[in-house]
Amino acid sequence: MDLERRNEELEELYLLEACFPEAEKLKRDSRMLSQWKHYIQCNGSPDPSISQEINTFISLWKEETNETFEAVTAKSKLVLNLIEKLKLILLETPSYDLQEKNIIQYQGSILELQELLHLKFNIATEILLRQASTLADLDSGNMEKVIRDENVTLYVWANLKKNPRYRSIRFAETQIGFEIPRILATSDIALRLLHTRYDHVTPLDPVPTASQEHTSTVTYFGKDKVKSVEAAVSKDLQEEYKEQENESNSVHEEETKVDEQGGIEGQTSSVQEEPEATRYELEMKLLSETVSAAQLLLLENATEKPYFPEENEVDLCQFTALGGVHHLDILELPPQCKPRKGWMIVEILKEGLQKYTYPPETAEDFETENTFPPIQVMLEVHENVIFFENPMVARWDAEGKHWKTDGISNVSYKSEERLITFSLDTFGPVTFIQDAHVNMPYQSWELRPLDVNEVLLTVTTVYTEIQIQIKENLCMLASIKLNNKKHSSILEEKWMTPVSFIIALKEAGLNIFPTGHSHFYVIINYKLPLVEVKAYRQMALLSSAFAFGWSKWNIVCDSNKVVFQVREHLPKEEPIQNPNWTLLMFSGDRAQSLKINESSDAFSEALKEETEFHSTLYHMVKDFASKEAMKKVRCSSCQFVDTLCHMLLSTRLLSYS
Repeated sequence: MDLERRNEELEELYLLEACFPEAEKLKRDSRMLSQWKHYIQCNGSPDPSISQEINTFISLWKEETNETFEAVTAKSKLVLNLIEKLKLILLETPSYDLQEKNIIQYQGSILELQELLHLKFNIATEILLRQASTLADLDSGNMEKVIRDENVTLYVWANLKKNPRYRSIRFAETQIGFEIPRILATSDIALRLLHTRYDHVTPLDPVPTASQEHTSTVTYFGKDKVKSVEAAVSKDLQEEYKEQENESNSVHEEETKVDEQGGIEGQTSSVQEEPEATRYELEMKLLSETVSAAQLLLLENATEKPYFPEENEVDLCQFTALGGVHHLDILELPPQCKPRKGWMIVEILKEGLQKYTYPPETAEDFETENTFPPIQVMLEVHENVIFFENPMVARWDAEGKHWKTDGISNVSYKSEERLITFSLDTFGPVTFIQDAHVNMPYQSWELRPLDVNEVLLTVTTVYTEIQIQIKENLCMLASIKLNNKKHSSILEEKWMTPVSFIIALKEAGLNIFPTGHSHFYVIINYKLPLVEVKAYRQMALLSSAFAFGWSKWNIVCDSNKVVFQVREHLPKEEPIQNPNWTLLMFSGDRAQSLKINESSDAFSEALKEETEFHSTLYHMVKDFASKEAMKKVRCSSCQFVDTLCHMLLSTRLLSYS
């Protein structure tokens, strides 16, 4: 392949890949527009990114007293929405647009809102328990109450009768309950289960800053290939910009420079327009460089684990908490309301809601094992969460600030009833955990166009087949199959932005998104990150008219090459029983058609007859593509290409299958 043709191909690819900085610019504009829309709405809801507004909101809510559980639940919808907005800002805003002080501010606001929300639920529980005697069940004489909401469910039982034989507690119309020991059955206590669909217990993930990422970027690109993300404009671009400004001082100088540089066509009629056009060109060039570096960082494999868990500690790089958190508490029953001459009189304790210590810290007079046995707990696994293996139970260690698996025994799970039973030494927050990599590595994958700017990505794993539809800048779960049977999910038919979609799938137990630490827990087919990035970018560019698929030869070839199948697939054509795939090998700077196919006996890098090498995938498929297909490729919108590329980078199909 001659050098002249190579340069022409790379130049054409560079023009096509201008869609990535253009999409990033649109996302920036969209973020600014959403702030403006919020401002002009004036709906009383604070902008969580503005510290003054969120601090005022928190202060005013702290002042509100005597809120019922229903009132707090209603307010929690707004609070959870504010927390979600802040989390999305941290995840969707590129690190080069995030300042460290903003990260600290946003994470601080998230923690403050989480703590205040839980405090409000505690106060509301206390108000409810003060009325326990008036809400007592006629049959048992004890109070039992269930309050359901889409985000929170409260189960509370107050022991008013203290009957030593009443030790089996079941909440009406559920399988949820407890088996309590005799000592609790005769005590002034209340049992509370507060099930939150969200997790405000697990510590927030650290947000990398631009300064932290710069080191990794230089490592991959090399000093001669990447400018620092932090240095907003490289020295070369600054000098070029200054030259252009100086050139615009006089028309005569401008005309002279045109001939010398040979890079500008025609004469400049308006001197003012030239710096503006140059400024935009430089901005997009810089943005292109920055976006490329950020995309590469998505594929960065950590060189070592962030920490080594203690004995019985849950490694949150390997496992993930699903189905929210079950806050289990044994509470001291507060003084009850008493009617007096038409009034309700109640003693309000200054210290508020108090937890009952079980087992007691000093139990010298008792045989601890017999008198204070573990409490049996029965919980239901939320229907919107998928466990591919039996869920494990973990408890929160408040002192160590991590999830642990000790102090939990006799765990059993009935998958059909979605009922999990276990014994707990001491009460506190518990959650269900699953191996985050249970669906990795993938068995196969396919990317198929449905229309211009619309594709279907299918990922097949040991347990499931997940189909993701991507259209313009949005993603949707098209279907799930478990054991070759269709499984319904509340996520189906819901369009979301890529980041929101990835979060939703992870929370549903459908994790096909490796992290920088996943390679420590999964056997992967390592590929050079730069080769992967270039492949995903060009696959996204071509996806409106070409289908791509998994190849078994990708495991056999070197780490600096990727192999996959490709074929032209115009959306309106009928599905083909045995489509004719072409096998391509790509090294980042050279693409070729292979002579072998998927059914060949051995791997060979031999070039297919009547084909030639190219510098890009785009020009490789152009050799056998129809004019209609290439027209569709050029019609792809920048937002669609960017969104699909983000999903390919997030799933890492070429190294995790």
